[in-house]
Amino acid sequence: MEKTKRNYGLFTTIAMIIGICIGSGIFFKSDNILSATGGNVLLGVVVFLLGATSIIFGGLCISELASRTDRPGGIITYVEEFVSEKFACGMGWFQIFVYFPTITAVVSWVVGIYICLLFGWKGTLENQMLIGFLFYTFCFLMNSLSAKLGGGFQNLSTVVKMIPLLVIAMCGLLFGNPSAGFQSIPVQKLEGAAWLSAIGPVAFSFDGWTISTTISSEIRDSKKNLPKALVIAPLVILATYVAYFIGVSSLLPPQKIIEMQDAHVYAVADKLFGGLGAQLILIFVIIAVMGTVNGIILGYIRMPYSMALRGEKMFPLSGFLEKQSGKQEMPVHSAVFCYFITLFWSAVHFLTVKFSLLPNSDISEISIVMSYLFYIVLYYKVFTLYRKGEIQGAFRGVAVPVLATLGSVFVLSGGLQSKLFFLYAAICILTVLISFAYYNSHQQA
Repeated sequence: MEKTKRNYGLFTTIAMIIGICIGSGIFFKSDNILSATGGNVLLGVVVFLLGATSIIFGGLCISELASRTDRPGGIITYVEEFVSEKFACGMGWFQIFVYFPTITAVVSWVVGIYICLLFGWKGTLENQMLIGFLFYTFCFLMNSLSAKLGGGFQNLSTVVKMIPLLVIAMCGLLFGNPSAGFQSIPVQKLEGAAWLSAIGPVAFSFDGWTISTTISSEIRDSKKNLPKALVIAPLVILATYVAYFIGVSSLLPPQKIIEMQDAHVYAVADKLFGGLGAQLILIFVIIAVMGTVNGIILGYIRMPYSMALRGEKMFPLSGFLEKQSGKQEMPVHSAVFCYFITLFWSAVHFLTVKFSLLPNSDISEISIVMSYLFYIVLYYKVFTLYRKGEIQGAFRGVAVPVLATLGSVFVLSGGLQSKLFFLYAAICILTVLISFAYYNSHQQA
């Protein structure tokens, strides 16, 4: 097995997690949360805290496994070592053929949407998809040819995207009226646990945090730095989300935010920065989404390579995909393989949007919902390590996996709200079943 160069430090790993999780969604989630909570800001903060359990405690769980190995593959390696090789094969196929490419295709399309808005170009689906295609092609090239370039862009985009979030948060706390937001009378009376409907969208906004584990073998001192990143990054994300939410609610009354819906972002920008506020926010949002795409691709291109290192029994074309190229020994063949899968899903996404085949939804939901089922299996394994005495302390071995599992259940409950949930589940399960059949056939060969 070839030795992989250690190109990334702790900051890049943290930046990757933050950069993927904090995309454009946070700028447009505040009105949805307030609407679900009846305009109650305090209850909105509680929802953010509940939604964050999916990555805060999930990160703590995965860090227990990450500290025990530095083999390449991330989540797949943890499944292989702590669950079974066959189950790892299924998860690898799911991530390579469904999870990564569907999210890449959709988020790249969002880049196209915002760039058309920024420059006043005609926002046709064709134009938006073309821009998205050009951008993810650029990201694939950049991350395939140079780990430093890809990592550098991830650091830059993460820092830039934090600027508007922190500015609005600070301005809201300093120049707004935070106490009025918390003391305001709810816009509408909530019945029972109706406010729980806000958990799904919030939990989805945290998705993507596990992608950083795919570069575990390229992180310097990964057994220490990756667990640190999996704990620090989720806490930074939660603090940023809550501060931004309170800041926005301090600058505009909750009822006004609900009435204006997504337009409230531009109203806040105009109030803080003047006439150019909306344009400035749009530029920051574009950079934020670009950082999300880059972070996903940075992790994605290493997945087939990681599977190929395990041999032909785990993945086809292993001899071709395990090769590295260039002075930095990048998995270029693996990246090319991923690029063509992404092209396929881009075409599928184009058709589903063009002909409204998935109303009020998109192909990325296929993977986001189902991925948390895999995580629950890993959380259970952390509990079993505690029972064997390999993890010390009831908090680390019992409380953390239980809370992480509850966080995943919150995400799954959000997915169940979709009428197409079972269609998404069928596609994902079919992919896993095909991988099992492939694995079994090569075990017998």
